Amino acid sequence: MVATPAKQKLYDTRIDIAEDIRLKVINTLNQTLAATLDLKTQTKQAHWNVKGTDFYQLHELFDEMAGELEEYVDMVAERVTALGGTALGTARIAAAESILPEYLLDVVGGIEHITALADRYSVYGKHVREAIDITDDLGDADTADMYTEISRTIDKRLWFLEAHLVK
Repeated sequence: MVATPAKQKLYDTRIDIAEDIRLKVINTLNQTLAATLDLKTQTKQAHWNVKGTDFYQLHELFDEMAGELEEYVDMVAERVTALGGTALGTARIAAAESILPEYLLDVVGGIEHITALADRYSVYGKHVREAIDITDDLGDADTADMYTEISRTIDKRLWFLEAHLVK
């Protein structure tokens, strides 16, 4: 049974954010956690399976990108728990709750992987920017700041991916 925000038990904390606000922030963070885990595994899928003349360059790039996402998985999950929530970060939860489309398994060439990842980074970046606004509007500047940090890297990586697609 997946813990929903309404059913999620909050743990005591001395952080001075009201419980109802913390629940809303935790819900947003857990949505992000699912998407971040999914994006990380999709990026690893590209890393493992890329073929073609740019294999080594893309293999290394995708691995670096997945490593960055792993750091964000940890940051987001730890923010959930700092706010007194439970990080919902299993692979099954991520698969069920992610906002990203499924990664096609027949993608082989570098440009195909770059396009697939650019599409997903774009969706994820939009989600992160919306989360900045949501958490800022809720008065949680620390979480909004964390999202801003993530957004900068995601936009940079999207730029890197899109640069490969310019003809």
